[in-house]
Amino acid sequence: FFPSSRSINMKVFALFALAGSAAAFMPVSQMGSSTQLRAGLDDMPGNTAPIKKFDPLGYATIGSEETLRWFRASELKHSRIAMLATTGYIVQAAGIHFPGMLSKDVSFESLSAMKPFDAWEAVPDAGKAQILGTIFVAELATEAQGTHYMKGGDYPTIVFPPIDFSGVSKETLKVKQDRELNNGRLAMIAIMSFIAANNVPGSVPALAGLDMF
Repeated sequence: FFPSSRSINMKVFALFALAGSAAAFMPVSQMGSSTQLRAGLDDMPGNTAPIKKFDPLGYATIGSEETLRWFRASELKHSRIAMLATTGYIVQAAGIHFPGMLSKDVSFESLSAMKPFDAWEAVPDAGKAQILGTIFVAELATEAQGTHYMKGGDYPTIVFPPIDFSGVSKETLKVKQDRELNNGRLAMIAIMSFIAANNVPGSVPALAGLDMF
């Protein structure tokens, strides 16, 4: 059910990371498909220094406003996933782990002694199924809340823990959204670097020689 090959697992992780990066840095384009679309791009969170209007591949002009909102939702989701992945990799590499047993044959301590991608391979198939199933349920929950974001509804929010920004001013919320996107973009670069360093020794000089890569 789950591939045991290390190379296949690495390609899957790389695919998810690259899918997120494809929508990164896309808030503004030189040319919009309509006056309304062009006006909305400048106001979107994430259009910040040091490189504003960075959209070299023209993603912001592909399709309609609904397409643009789909790109933004994808960037948000992949930013959050990348931040979790980067943090998880660092925590794993530091040897921090839960107490007890993951399964009857695998302890959390034994996993913490492995490289993060090796630890994933050591997780029993049933455990992998539970993790992927939880992700699937979370995805359904974010896509099924009220009016869909592609139709003008709110963008996906964090399922757990829920965070209420209803009492935050518009200006403060914009700052927080900018920070989330910028941190997420950096995290996407970070986790792709981790994947590269894990699979191609020496490909990321800053990580060369570290035990967990």
